[in-house]
Parts: sequence; C-alpha cells; structure tokens
Amino acid sequence: MTIAEFKDHLRKNPDATLRFLLPDGGLIPLHAHVTEVGRVDKTFVDCGGTVREVHSCLLQTWVADDTDHRLPPRKLADILDRASSILRSDELPVEIEYEDCSVSQFPVSAAEAQDGSLLFALVTKHTDCLAKDVCLPQADACCSGGGCC
Repeated sequence: MTIAEFKDHLRKNPDATLRFLLPDGGLIPLHAHVTEVGRVDKTFVDCGGTVREVHSCLLQTWVADDTDHRLPPRKLADILDRASSILRSDELPVEIEYEDCSVSQFPVSAAEAQDGSLLFALVTKHTDCLAKDVCLPQADACCSGGGCC
C-alpha cells in the first residue's frame, strides 16, 4: 500500500480506532504510538552485479506503559503530511516497524473499516535472489533432470 492509499484510508475514517493486524493474526497493542515517520532508501548490488535501489516509508511503532492515549487516524494523516518534505513522494510503499522480541518490518497490504476500527493488515517480508538468470541459469534444467539438486 502506498502512502497516498494509506492516507486516504486514514482520512476516510478520521475518528476510528487505529489497529494493525500482524501476519500471525495478532494485533499490535491498541496503545502503541507511531514514534517515527521516515523515508528509507536502500542502494545495493545484487549477487548478479546489478546496482538496485528500493525506497519506502517506515512508520515505527512503540508500545509504552501509557495505555490511556490513542493515535487517531486523522492525527496520523496530519503527521504524514508534515513529513512530506522528507518522504518526497506519496507513491512509496508503507511499512510498519514493530518490536516483539525482535524488531520486524511489515509491509501494509490492505485496510478495512469495521466496527469503529480502521484495521491495517500487515504481511511478512521475504528474501529472494534478484539475479536468478545470472546466478542460477541452469537451475530449472538441472533440478528437473534429477542431477545436482
């Protein structure tokens, strides 16, 4: 989900209860705060030698002992608007950073308004080889023939 889509959901449900559904079906605690809005730029060389870049908007959540305060969607939309100068594009994908034993980042995949809540569904990130054609050009032939795999 892009920043533009994310903000659209926030603005359509300004007073809803903001919720984040984790990939395992659990929820980030209701009293979590979004403590950072950032643009993450990653430049890297893949295993095939191609230089690549990825960009995203990362919203860091933090769970504290303060269970009385909630972040309404309208306020988060305002915060994202204030961060527009560093985000530089509403087309960046949005990811949520959450710590539960370890710090993880989850892309936002969908949103649904239900029963007074605005629920954002989060999915897991996966690693992949981005240069399979260079690194593993014979993998299909090799594996299908029962040879090296």
